[in-house]
Amino acid sequence: MAFIFTCGTHTFQSLLKGAEHITAQCQNCGNWSGKVIKKWEWFTFCFIPLIPFSLKPWHAVSCHICRFSQDIKYRPDVQQQIDAGGAGGGGPQNIPLEQNHQGQGPPQGWNAPPPQQGYKPPQGQYV
Repeated sequence: MAFIFTCGTHTFQSLLKGAEHITAQCQNCGNWSGKVIKKWEWFTFCFIPLIPFSLKPWHAVSCHICRFSQDIKYRPDVQQQIDAGGAGGGGPQNIPLEQNHQGQGPPQGWNAPPPQQGYKPPQGQYV
C-alpha cells in the first residue's frame, strides 16, 4: 500500500481594502497598471492551506503586465494616496500630457481636427 502526499505553498492575493481604486505606475515596465494588493503565503498539504508563513499579509504594488511586485513601504506616492483616501485619484488621469515634438499646434493623425480656415497652401511653381 502506498500513500502519496503533496506539500507546498500557495500565495493568496487580493486588492487591498480601501485602495481598490488606486492605480500606480509600475517601477519595472513603466505602465500605469499597478494595483495595491495584499499577499499571503500559506503552507499547503494535499492542496489544502494549513499554516500561514506570516502573521499578517504583505502589502505590495503589483503590475499585471510584467508580474513585478514591490513592497508598499518603498512607494511613498502610493502611501500618500492611501492615507488621503485616494482623493488625488492617482493613475492615468495624473499623467502629464506630452506636447508634440515641436511644441506647437494640435496633434496630427487620424483624430486630428480639420485645418484652420485661414490656412492657404503656397502658390507658384515648384522647381
